[in-house]
Amino acid sequence: MKNEMVKGVEVKGKVIGGGKLPLICTPIISKDQPTILAELTKVLDKEPDIIEWRVDFFEGIINVQEVIDVAAKIREIAVNIPILFTIRSSKEGGQPIALSEEQVVELYFAVCKSKSIDLIDIELINSIEHLSYLRKVAHENDTKLILSYHNFEFTPSSEIIRLKFKEAEQLGADIVKIAVMPNQLEDVLTILSLTLEAKNQLKIPLISIAMGEYGAITRMFGWVFGSAVTFAVGENSSAPGQVPIEDLKTVISIMQKGMRT
Repeated sequence: MKNEMVKGVEVKGKVIGGGKLPLICTPIISKDQPTILAELTKVLDKEPDIIEWRVDFFEGIINVQEVIDVAAKIREIAVNIPILFTIRSSKEGGQPIALSEEQVVELYFAVCKSKSIDLIDIELINSIEHLSYLRKVAHENDTKLILSYHNFEFTPSSEIIRLKFKEAEQLGADIVKIAVMPNQLEDVLTILSLTLEAKNQLKIPLISIAMGEYGAITRMFGWVFGSAVTFAVGENSSAPGQVPIEDLKTVISIMQKGMRT
């Protein structure tokens, strides 16, 4: 049965969840400020709905003020496009960084306080205390919280994925994100089926992705089953299986026309 209680999360006039079409997010993964801003300018020409700055790629990540300064520059150039700030843990596919979990949490705190970003993404593997703290900080600064789970090796059992969806909701996430690696086509069917199930049970929007060659299907069609955001290549890919934004827009448009027919 369809869950009528799900409400979309509005960020700078764009609604995540609750709509018929997905928002397209493109990552920025350059290593220093000049190349980050150059990459951003090229990506903006392709008109994404959301920009994700993957800060774990940034060489200046240990300098809080430098991170805040770059975030402010991104905000200035991106104008009204929502900015997602992500420090992906190396345990879940991110780049190795010279920061402890406590330092990562404090960096999230500082950038939320700067008011330069609109959403943060942090993994469910972090401590309950840190997640609760960031939920409070994010909401105090009008920032949306994405709680996420990534598995770059395989697709866990349906029971584990269901638990991750529910855990994020129970911990107060505004949005939940699940990304897994399929090792066979059956795994893709599993994540699509669970996406539809979660859409009809959760009260928050969800993002679901299967990565790699098989997973490209979910990036193109996952929205049909309830995934609110899909990730595409602007200039550079941040995860295996991402599709160029131009191609993704074409596929979504064709699917939309076909479903209307």
